[in-house]
Amino acid sequence: MRSAVGGAQPYPGITSKFDTHTRTFDNSSVSDRVKRTYNLSEATLRRVRELAGEYGAARSQDAVVELAVDRLYSQIREQREANEWEAAAQDPEFRAEMSGLAVELRDEEAWPR
Repeated sequence: MRSAVGGAQPYPGITSKFDTHTRTFDNSSVSDRVKRTYNLSEATLRRVRELAGEYGAARSQDAVVELAVDRLYSQIREQREANEWEAAAQDPEFRAEMSGLAVELRDEEAWPR
């Protein structure tokens, strides 16, 4: 490190020549992607290529996979939520609570604004 005038170090206690302070770094150019390897069947690979290339379903093969995973995740989450609502509809305590709320909020003025 350079010495300041009179031989003193310009930043006493700093030993790194790189700025590692968390408030001054910029990682906006760093990709938020992670490279993974999966063993997929030839048919699946062919479909991914077709969806990206021939059908234009997404801008790249990676985007096709992301889209498929997002859709599957949403589908499973929505089915799980539907199952929970169905179970709640069979629960006598839940039904009593909902009936009570329906009575309380039957007038438009009762709804919070």
